[in-house]
Amino acid sequence: MTDRRLALHALWRPGLGLALWPAVDGAAEPPRPDALGELTPLPAGVTDLLAHRRLRHTVEVAEPGGVRALRRAAVVGVPTAVELLDRCEHLTTGGELAFYRYLLAGARAAIAAGAVAPVAQSVDAEVLLRWQPLPTAAWQAWFTVAAAGAPPALRAAGEEPVADFLAEAVDAEVRRRLASAPVLTRVPLIESLSRPAAPALPAESAGRALPAWRDWCDTSRPEGATLVLRLHEPDDDAGDGHNGFGDNGFGDNGFGEATSSVPDPAAVRWRLQVCRRTPDGHIEPVPLHRIDPHDLDAITTELARALAVFDELGRAETDPHSLDYLLSTDAVAEFLATGAAAITAAGVTVLLPRTIAEVSPTLGLRAAGLPGGGNRPGLVGLDEISDFEWRLALGEGPEAVPLSQEDLDELARQHGDLVRIRGHWVRAENAALSRAASFITAQRALAAGGARPDMAELLAMVTDPDDRLPVPVARVEGLGWLDDIASGGMLRPEPLAPPAGLAATLRPYQQRGLEWLNSLCAIGAGGVLADDMGLGKTVQVIALMLARHEAESDPPGPALVVCPMSVIGNWQRELSRFAPGLRVIVHHGPRRSVDGLASAAADVVLTTFATLSRDAAGLRDLSWDLLVVDEAQHVKNVRTAAAKALRGLRVRRRVALTGTPVENRLEDLRAVIDLVNPGLLGSPAQFRARFAEPIERERDPQALSRLNALTRPFILRRLKTDPAIAGDLPPKNELTVRANLTAEQAGLYQAILNDLHAALADKQHSGQRRRTVLAALTRLKQVCNHPAHYLADGSPMTRRGRHRSGKVELLSDIATTLIAEGDRALVFTQFAAFAHLLSEWLEPVIGTSVPVLHGGLPRTERDELVSGFSADDGPPLLVATLGAGGTGLNLVAANHVIHADRWWNPAVEEQATDRAYRIGQTRSVQVRRFVCVGTLEERIDELIAAKRELSALTVATGEGWLSDLGDDQLFDLLALRDEAVGE
Repeated sequence: MTDRRLALHALWRPGLGLALWPAVDGAAEPPRPDALGELTPLPAGVTDLLAHRRLRHTVEVAEPGGVRALRRAAVVGVPTAVELLDRCEHLTTGGELAFYRYLLAGARAAIAAGAVAPVAQSVDAEVLLRWQPLPTAAWQAWFTVAAAGAPPALRAAGEEPVADFLAEAVDAEVRRRLASAPVLTRVPLIESLSRPAAPALPAESAGRALPAWRDWCDTSRPEGATLVLRLHEPDDDAGDGHNGFGDNGFGDNGFGEATSSVPDPAAVRWRLQVCRRTPDGHIEPVPLHRIDPHDLDAITTELARALAVFDELGRAETDPHSLDYLLSTDAVAEFLATGAAAITAAGVTVLLPRTIAEVSPTLGLRAAGLPGGGNRPGLVGLDEISDFEWRLALGEGPEAVPLSQEDLDELARQHGDLVRIRGHWVRAENAALSRAASFITAQRALAAGGARPDMAELLAMVTDPDDRLPVPVARVEGLGWLDDIASGGMLRPEPLAPPAGLAATLRPYQQRGLEWLNSLCAIGAGGVLADDMGLGKTVQVIALMLARHEAESDPPGPALVVCPMSVIGNWQRELSRFAPGLRVIVHHGPRRSVDGLASAAADVVLTTFATLSRDAAGLRDLSWDLLVVDEAQHVKNVRTAAAKALRGLRVRRRVALTGTPVENRLEDLRAVIDLVNPGLLGSPAQFRARFAEPIERERDPQALSRLNALTRPFILRRLKTDPAIAGDLPPKNELTVRANLTAEQAGLYQAILNDLHAALADKQHSGQRRRTVLAALTRLKQVCNHPAHYLADGSPMTRRGRHRSGKVELLSDIATTLIAEGDRALVFTQFAAFAHLLSEWLEPVIGTSVPVLHGGLPRTERDELVSGFSADDGPPLLVATLGAGGTGLNLVAANHVIHADRWWNPAVEEQATDRAYRIGQTRSVQVRRFVCVGTLEERIDELIAAKRELSALTVATGEGWLSDLGDDQLFDLLALRDEAVGE
């Protein structure tokens, strides 16, 4: 007996055809070969059509349980698909082929009824004339039912494949029927409708034809009733009516005073009324028991479209006496958010209540009680405010509608986007109104319990609303400075005349710095003055000290200046020069007395970080008006004794001075900001998670924007390249000077590399890898400087009249040349031992003494050395270590800066360069950086130059970051290249 079963799956692919693949139980993919006839038995009636069709296409299908799977399939075109479906009449097939036979029968029924017409369609940039079913009510009703009855595997693809198959089948069937009849016209356009394939319209007529054919076809649409869904608010027993709402939801810019209790949200039901638009344009409820069956069929067909795009309707309660739906408030919120738009896009009209207002809630911060009553002009500090409160409003600006405590209580009892307030329904996305009301209630409860946020917490909330506030802050009343910050700008300081006791004329940018510092002090905030080195941070702070003294009727108390020992003498000189009326005490040295400070009538006390650490207990008992931390990057490690001592002082106002607020990592910035405004940026762990890691690792622009908004008001940074400042400074030229190694240096360099290879290969010492690598790096840098520096054997700088170091030879040539031209130079090195070697070598070469500034000098000797070099008849060269001479010194007598060896941190090197390139320098400055060709110095210099912006955030101080490289990367970086040794 012949097998009459056709075991194939089928799926119509728009633009491709009917995809067929064998129904092989238990096999994810049929085995090879790929021909359908070799994979599954085919009935005799379709063997000639399908036996040799190969599975050359891949289709994605929906398996039971919603799993998506890929299947290899054969694809047949429209004519073959139609013929296959016709031959299946007497075959047993799966549900998919039976479904396509049902669709084909519906297409032929429309053709037989004459309900088809030619339509111009745009396909792949061409306009084609194709036969299509007319969009009558009967056709639309049948199509909706047909698409909803598709087998599960086809239903997942939506209605588009069904509509495309019907369109292709109608066009192919009409053309097949017309082709068999005699052609009675010679009009090419009409004659083309009987051809097997649709030809493209001529380009000159396509643009006019397409809209004309569409308009003509639209005349076939039904003129009967069409579906309208109208949403009604729940019944309101209080009967408030509109109560102040106009067309925009607010009417006269506010709610009415009447209120009504909020019903149980679970019991509230909104009526989504099913209506129809009659031919004369009226909208009326569908009379369930008095409607014509044809119209009812059309209405239910359109309802099916609405149900298909908004699932919530299928789960909603229904009115037993009508077609209406009864929706919960949560369902209405979803309906307003997405459902109404989706249903409208599906061709169903939706009418919404005019009284539901779309609102944008905003927060406001209001100072409730100001000193002396009223809202006095000027800047009001947070520590002066007796009370402040959060407020909630609908909208922004003068049109905003403020909400009362009763309103907040009403909102707090509701949830979701759609809430009822003062008898009216309003909608705000993401349940913003309810969340904002809960936030304000919680803040007022904290304030009542005495847990009012401090300034740092308040600023964090105002400037970072995405993380801390449910809705944005739109206004700040009674706190003008906070309003500036909330709007994302800098603090707008009030004008301030220069202090009468200031013996200096401030440059315009320095005057702005004074006003900014004074305004921060007025609001109880600390600031970081982060001007480039040499722009006069010291004189701006001295002016602030004088301004505070002259503005206070009673002496405000002494200022405490904490700085490195290398600059304490500079502070003493500048105070004496610019503020001779201030009484200054230097708290340093063996004869210092903490007890004496309490009784001394000092205006300014100068001390060092080390002294502060030793005298922390005594200094903590004193009260200070102003704390000034100079070179604040020295206390970026908050665990050091100096950092802890600074945070333990009793101080009214705090100012930090630094030319490099971010020296290596963003944690440096947090430490400095936290010093002057404790808690502003959160704990170290919070800061790393919210800012440091997203910015340093991912360059997250949003995290960077939030950090800038939070820190911008408290950091003032001006660069020497700023147009307002550049005119005050001469040009600066920077160049890298490359030196070759001598043969002796190359031999020592390679020997150190060999020892490092052996040490890292020894697994017994794997736990000391970091120490081993850092020690080797130090030795390699010493070799690049000079063999005598590395060997430390007291050997001479030259041997048999020849230089032993390419760097020293270059340095002697440059030094003699610049001295002959009347110039003077600073020579920086990382090593004190090398500084002394250079000094001893250069003195007989240039015929004069070469002083060395290093960290081991007592303060008096350091001050004398700096003063001597700055004198008109001072020595032409000064050799300094980076640690001792890299910050805080004014050495503008030099107009050349030479970095003999590299610290590999741009910020540190620029600090050293700024000893000469600063306000007061009148000559152009030449900066030279020495590197040895073919060595680690050259490759690290290239690395930093290529990634200078990144190195400022991620390269750790010195060369510690190199020790974290893998062995292969490390030795590739350190390897000695052929070009290293000169001829």
